[in-house]
Amino acid sequence: MTKTFEELGLSAELTRALRENKFDAPFPIQEAAIPLILQGKDVVGQAHTGTGKTAAFGLPILSRIKPDGPVQALILAPTRELAVQVTSEISRFAKYTGIRMVSIYGGQSINVQLDKLRRGVQIVVATPGRLIDHIKQGSIVLDYVKFVVLDEADRMLDMGFIDDIKFILFYVNEDRQTCLFSATMPPEILRLAEEYMKDDIEEVRLNEEEVALDTIDQSYLVVEEREKIRHLTNFIKQNQNEKAQTIVFAATKQRADRLSYKLRQDGFRAVTIHGDLTQKQRDNSMFKFRKGTEDILVATDIAARGIDVPAVGHVINYDVPDDPNVYFHRIGRTARAGGVGKAISLVSQDRVADFERILALTKLPIRKLNDELGIAVPVATQRHSYGGYRRHSGGYGGGGYGSRSGGSGRGYGGSRRSYGGGGYGNRRGSGGRSYGGGRRSYGGQSRGNNYY
Repeated sequence: MTKTFEELGLSAELTRALRENKFDAPFPIQEAAIPLILQGKDVVGQAHTGTGKTAAFGLPILSRIKPDGPVQALILAPTRELAVQVTSEISRFAKYTGIRMVSIYGGQSINVQLDKLRRGVQIVVATPGRLIDHIKQGSIVLDYVKFVVLDEADRMLDMGFIDDIKFILFYVNEDRQTCLFSATMPPEILRLAEEYMKDDIEEVRLNEEEVALDTIDQSYLVVEEREKIRHLTNFIKQNQNEKAQTIVFAATKQRADRLSYKLRQDGFRAVTIHGDLTQKQRDNSMFKFRKGTEDILVATDIAARGIDVPAVGHVINYDVPDDPNVYFHRIGRTARAGGVGKAISLVSQDRVADFERILALTKLPIRKLNDELGIAVPVATQRHSYGGYRRHSGGYGGGGYGSRSGGSGRGYGGSRRSYGGGGYGNRRGSGGRSYGGGRRSYGGQSRGNNYY
């Protein structure tokens, strides 16, 4: 029988805020994790996107830290959007506690963040790169941190933040409680847990066998690459009467821009979000999408982390991802918190093998629409790159950590990550930045700017 939030051991201040925010009963990840965290256990939590992981770690942290003290809890997130979303969510729960928090991320004026820090905060939610800047200049001191949470840990490792995470944890007392939450649990996550968490780790894993959400109607259509835009607009038109918003996922920033432009030309209300936009542009796109003044958000995978819009009813994969796990992250943007939604994938013939790997990972049906719509499966053609879409063609070795978007280094298009001498390249393509001396020194390495 599902317990109430009161039965989980939360305070009256927290349960009052939960009631006001229409949280009537805990989700499974919350029911399992909250008591463990309240007991002081290190927890590794795995559950589908949209099932309440933020409350699962945020509520017990609020229960155990003191208001008006120094920074006592640190939450690391891979992207700006996720950091802002986590801060907003926990702030709702903290309404009656007197506990203050701040989001720390690149792209926002550091002076704005310094002003909030001077007023005093107890919880810091941060992306790794900007947090390191604050640590270096002494504006954030982690000496009194008792709780560390790595949120969306799988994506942080995918984005190459492992060295930054190790650097940050060096400044946190080892006598801390560490929690790691993620939608998937690849072996790299478990190795990280073994290295930085206590020996008696409590694992909370929900729905491991089934990585797709059973509340999502999944389907796919195999078509020629040049026909995808026509089918995309048809799907959007067919679902307009449902008054639900749509997220369209594209493989690259350039494709996202082109898709958004084409959709606007066709009369749709569409905005874009990806890593090359300024923070102001990204905030403006998300504001319009959340408010419903724009119906369609065209996004890349990295920028989409942290999108939590309950009205999203449809996810359309314009491009099939290379990694099957990314597919499940994407479709998790709909059917939030037990709702229902639709996920449609447009599969060009050269990506059928990639989509078959996705099909193999779910026991739930993913309908093939070709027969339903009377559309013949196109004949297989030679595999194309689509302007950098096929990005994992090289391997590891030699030359430093390449630029992720061109410029100097050997980023996507050559090898995915070219590990070797010289240090990391700038993640936006302007070369490496040496951290060998002065304020920005750590270990003589070099690392890229955090533009995510």
